[in-house]
Amino acid sequence: MRIRSALTALALTTGALVAPGFGVLTTATDAFAVTKISHATATSMFRASGITWSSSGGCSDRYNSTCTSFEQLNLATAQGAQTLKSASGCALNITGGTEVGHASGTYSHWNGYKLDYSKTTCVTSYVKNNFSYIGLRGDGAPQYKSGSGNIYADEGSHWDVLYYNCGGC
Repeated sequence: MRIRSALTALALTTGALVAPGFGVLTTATDAFAVTKISHATATSMFRASGITWSSSGGCSDRYNSTCTSFEQLNLATAQGAQTLKSASGCALNITGGTEVGHASGTYSHWNGYKLDYSKTTCVTSYVKNNFSYIGLRGDGAPQYKSGSGNIYADEGSHWDVLYYNCGGC
């Protein structure tokens, strides 16, 4: 009887880990089902929080690298920007979203996990004073990790932020 109970518990646990919509999660940063939002939804959220955005091309076409697009942005990423704005009290200007032209990968701009922010004294001070320095990224960018696990990389001219979650929203 004990073996049957153990097998049932194992089957239930395994089923929960591989059930559709859950995926197999082995670490806090593994990919999982995310909610995607439209450019219009993201801009509405940003506008409501006082977050601005700009692009060198003055456009929002996802397929143009000079634009700043939020099409297919993860909801948690947009909420993460709102959390950063409210927690820091800094002016926040987004200069990069889900448009082409960024590095590829699972946790990429294209896949909705990253935003770029204009580098300001306020944002830089907030990140360096509130997050933990975790070393240099492969390309040499200094990285800082928030308490919620999001990664802020100082790319010199801007902050490149990887949102695994909304940062405590």
